[in-house]
Amino acid sequence: MKAIAQSIIDAHGGLTQWRKFTQVRADLVQGGALWALKGQSGVLDRTTVTVATDRQWASHAPFGTLAAKSEFTAERISLLDQAGDVKQSLEGARDSFDGHTLETPWDPLQLAFFAGCAMWTYLNTPFLLAWDGVECEEAGEWVEQGETWRKILVRYPASLEVFSKAQAIYVGPDNLVRRLDYDVEIAGKTPGAHYVSDYTTVSGIRIPTKRRIYPRLPDGNSVAEPLVVSIDLSGITLT
Repeated sequence: MKAIAQSIIDAHGGLTQWRKFTQVRADLVQGGALWALKGQSGVLDRTTVTVATDRQWASHAPFGTLAAKSEFTAERISLLDQAGDVKQSLEGARDSFDGHTLETPWDPLQLAFFAGCAMWTYLNTPFLLAWDGVECEEAGEWVEQGETWRKILVRYPASLEVFSKAQAIYVGPDNLVRRLDYDVEIAGKTPGAHYVSDYTTVSGIRIPTKRRIYPRLPDGNSVAEPLVVSIDLSGITLT
């Protein structure tokens, strides 16, 4: 593992500690303009999210009134009932977003894919930097919020289902993540600036409990309106 990745991962609790666990679970409250824009207002406003740390899997339970829970993997998205039986499923879900723009509505399976892909990536960051095939490199300094951050370019392998293969992570003087940049390819390559804050320590791992996502301009700066997505986490457990 590169020294760049090592320093960031160590600041969040270290890879040895992280690999003691196979799941992260949290109570999730979400807001922002995206959900209504996609015709899915209220479905995932309040739920519980669980993600795997050793494979690409995520679940939201309940999935609004539509299903008892969702299941996301890189290959398949499913909605399940209380008995665990599949109500709806879709393989190769990314292909269903072909031609989408930011304003294109989603169906429930597309919402489940987006939410699962998002929360799996978010809750596994920055430990994803240690995954096979993930590459990272320094990209200079960035001044924001009265601090000088290191900008790290990250490239994800084809084997991982993420919003975009090329992304950026910004870390503060303490090597904790402050911001993530990516282009949401399944929503017309919409550029986002994703800020994280309000860290808590759970089982020796540093985890941000507050996330706010705003539009990103071509020069890298963000704009304060609209708030695209807000995410607040509580009751976090690692098992």
